[in-house]
Amino acid sequence: MTFNDRTTPLSLLQTRRSGKPRDLAAPGPSPDQLDQIVAIAARTPDHGKLSPWRFVIVPTEARPVLAQKLVEILRAENPDATARDEEAAAQFATQAPALVVVLSAPVQPHKISVWEQELSAGAACMNLLHAAHAMGFAGGWLTGWPAYSDAVRDLFGQAGQRIAGFVFLGTPSRPLEERPRGELSQILHRWNP
Repeated sequence: MTFNDRTTPLSLLQTRRSGKPRDLAAPGPSPDQLDQIVAIAARTPDHGKLSPWRFVIVPTEARPVLAQKLVEILRAENPDATARDEEAAAQFATQAPALVVVLSAPVQPHKISVWEQELSAGAACMNLLHAAHAMGFAGGWLTGWPAYSDAVRDLFGQAGQRIAGFVFLGTPSRPLEERPRGELSQILHRWNP
């Protein structure tokens, strides 16, 4: 089965691979395709119907501004940052044709635990990747220091929210690699009381 086999729902799931954002090239999803990808991502399990996530599409023309802001935040948060660190921050923002920032936005206080709501945000990220794959694109879900910076979070959301991931989308410029997967004997157990 190849990455391009999208003939059945199971083949879609079996062939999805993460693409390294630096290796994702044009074409990326169009604005209409991005809207459709996000709409599919929002069809994630959501106990309580709270929609405890937010999606922020960073348009292509805004990516250089994001790069500049990441460098500024890096300098403010890490005075020992090197020129190489600053270059990496700028490249982070501008890799791949499309970028969707996914925020965990738990509703608080609420009887549904924050943990459940955060899990839902992670599931939304995964649905985003599945939708992109079904449309013929690849994606890479990254975090890194920007995901843990309140100043970066404030570019996209507000206090009480957290960046669940930066999801980069595009077309693979090289074959996607199959990564090692855990042996079922190591990751699957059957409960036997």
